[in-house]
Amino acid sequence: MKHTENELLALKEEVGQMWRLVLSQLEKAKQAFEGNDIELAREVASREKRVNSFELKIDSDCENFIALYNPVAIDLRLVLSLIKISITLERIADFADGIAKYVIDAAGNTEVEDLKDDLKIEPMFDAVIEMLSNSYMALESENTRFAGKILARDEIVDEIYRNAIQVLAEAVRNKKLDPENGLKTMLVIRKIERIGDHCSNIIEEIVFYIDAKILKHSKKEEAKD
Repeated sequence: MKHTENELLALKEEVGQMWRLVLSQLEKAKQAFEGNDIELAREVASREKRVNSFELKIDSDCENFIALYNPVAIDLRLVLSLIKISITLERIADFADGIAKYVIDAAGNTEVEDLKDDLKIEPMFDAVIEMLSNSYMALESENTRFAGKILARDEIVDEIYRNAIQVLAEAVRNKKLDPENGLKTMLVIRKIERIGDHCSNIIEEIVFYIDAKILKHSKKEEAKD
């Protein structure tokens, strides 16, 4: 039993390492976008393969754990959750990579600069970074108190996204923004919105695991009484 617990802790730590890397990727993608920092954007793009390697290794390690230990109940829920979380983290990293590539491709193009405040891209970034960070804390502490806050943040992200589309459309209509640049910027904002959706999926996976664990422990306490 002790060996099984150690293996589960090792799997959680592996996912934690991937999580920290993806969070760093997202933070740097934000900085690159806000500061038109091409070098930082290139750093994000170059680290994408590391994220992919993490996802493949975690998937393999989780499959090996299931094959070796045939876990049931709460242990199986944890392993299945870790597999799904690692896949979702990889997708978030893909979006960060896409944002970084936008910064590289848009080098020298300042047309969107005047719209950044109206688009509210910075607070949108801040919201999804907070969601991803709080989701990590929820898994580490095995406490779902962050869940409601995270899901509420996603609603804010969705609202900013809808408003940003209107701002871009108006700028294109008024010939303040080239249609192609407007479309590319919209795709960046869409990527951030999708990151928010994926963060919501992650916290739902964590709740799935933790609530089952709490329920299991509660039943044990009732049995003792």
